Amino acid sequence: MSESANGRSRLVVMISGSGTNLQALIDATRRGELAAEIVAVISNRKDAFGLQRAAQAGIETLYFPLKPYTAQGLSRAAYDADLAARVGDFEPDLIVLAGWMHVLSEEFLAHFPERVINLHPALPDKFPGLNAIERTFAAYQAGEVEHGGVMVHYVVPEVDAGPVIAEAVVPIRPEDSLQTFTARLHGVEHELIVKAVVSLVE
Repeated sequence: MSESANGRSRLVVMISGSGTNLQALIDATRRGELAAEIVAVISNRKDAFGLQRAAQAGIETLYFPLKPYTAQGLSRAAYDADLAARVGDFEPDLIVLAGWMHVLSEEFLAHFPERVINLHPALPDKFPGLNAIERTFAAYQAGEVEHGGVMVHYVVPEVDAGPVIAEAVVPIRPEDSLQTFTARLHGVEHELIVKAVVSLVE
């Protein structure tokens, strides 16, 4: 992986929500655990709290919504092509999808081969797509699975189907509610995303 002038890899983090995994990455850079610089945080939602986290950390932010494209009758491919151009302006070594709620097409991925990774709250080949935590817990209650998990994987056009970089099992306990399981899983997410990014930038 290439490096910036200061010897650290350049990261762009893409979010759609509260940005707790972004915060884990920010904290890891501050501790010196992650030898990288987060050069930009991009969101497709203006109200995403992760944008405030980034601003508070002195990181450049970009709000890039899909709606203006659909309102003009433009395609998702057109949006992804323009998004790729804007991301490319930051010259990223690695692009981290940390709660980015938008499937990226080949038009985007072709600009950054093997440089886009995603955090997904389920194990490989289990519960791809939206609401993975809720679907995992429902499957546990139905006796179909014994545990949940988290994975970090390379992004491909197919949803949550790329090569796995890191994964971790998250137990579901008999006394768990959806809320307690979700809280424990999020804690594992924060650890795994840092571990995966560290392994790639090193």
